[in-house]
Formats: sequence, structure tokens, C-alpha cells
Amino acid sequence: MKLMVAAALLLAGTQVGAQDRGYASDEPGSADNVKVAWADVLRVDPIYDQVRVSDPHEVCDEVPVERRVDDGNRAAGTVLGAIVGGVLGSTVGKGDGRRAATVAGAVVGGAVGNNVARGDGRYVDGVERHCRVVDDGARESRIVAYDVQYRYRGDVYMSRLNYDPGDRLRVRVSVAPAE
Repeated sequence: MKLMVAAALLLAGTQVGAQDRGYASDEPGSADNVKVAWADVLRVDPIYDQVRVSDPHEVCDEVPVERRVDDGNRAAGTVLGAIVGGVLGSTVGKGDGRRAATVAGAVVGGAVGNNVARGDGRYVDGVERHCRVVDDGARESRIVAYDVQYRYRGDVYMSRLNYDPGDRLRVRVSVAPAE
């Protein structure tokens, strides 16, 4: 009889010791009664969100223009007009009147020559390239999370994760007394 009581106490002691140990954890520093196990993934549903994607690019157009071409002979026209005006003015009058007429002819001839040279510009048709930056930003669907359905020891659970776990998912199992 003593042998049976000793065997019963020994058996009870090993069971109590097994219950006291709790769960062993793979993670250092984890809480008591916590372990890491594997669950089978049943379904993974991606969660999409609309994001704006910027796409700046340069757009150029060929624009027809009409340009005035200045030959740069305005000074030459002024000088030539002054000479001609001075020569014509010197043919008018006598003495001091001739000098005044020469000066006046040179001034008037210079002004006329300048106007003639300025009005001599030609207009040419051409094309100019005008560019601007355009942002054809678009809305694009991107995966932002995954709704994962998984089974652990016969029970089915759902979690939202920021990655696709594949066929198996590591789960943290914690056991605590119910109150």
C-alpha cells in the first residue's frame, strides 16, 4: 500500500511540475505562458487603396511666329541721309545762309535716312519651340495590407497583416486562466 501511495505522489508530482512549467517560448524575453507555433493559411485577400502617382514630364509645341528682321543698317542710313541732306542744303543760299542750310539739310537728311533704314526691316515666318511641364498625375490601386484567414488547432482566425504570409503563418499562443 505504501508503494501505491508513493507511486501516486510521484505521478502527481510530475503532472504538477508539467503544469507549472507553462509554455516554452522561442522568443527571448517573452512573457510566461506564451509560445510560438505554426498555423495553416486558408485564404489571403489583398486590401487595395487608391494613391495618386505623380508623372511630371515636359510637353513642347512648335508655334508659328512672324519675326521682324533688322539688317542693322540704321546708323548707315542716318549717316547717308545726313550727307545727302548736307550736300543739298549747301546748294541753297549764300554765305552764312548756306552754312545754316547745310546744317539743316544734314539734320533733316539724317532723320529721313534713319526712318528709311528703320522701315526697311523685313518680316520672316518662322517656328519657335515653347515647352512647359505637365503633371498627368493618375490614381493607381496599390496593395496596402492583407486580410489573412488561418487555422490553428482546428479553430479559424482572421488577421490583417502588412505582408502576404504564404502557406503558413507563425502565431503567438498565450494561455491564461479565465476569470
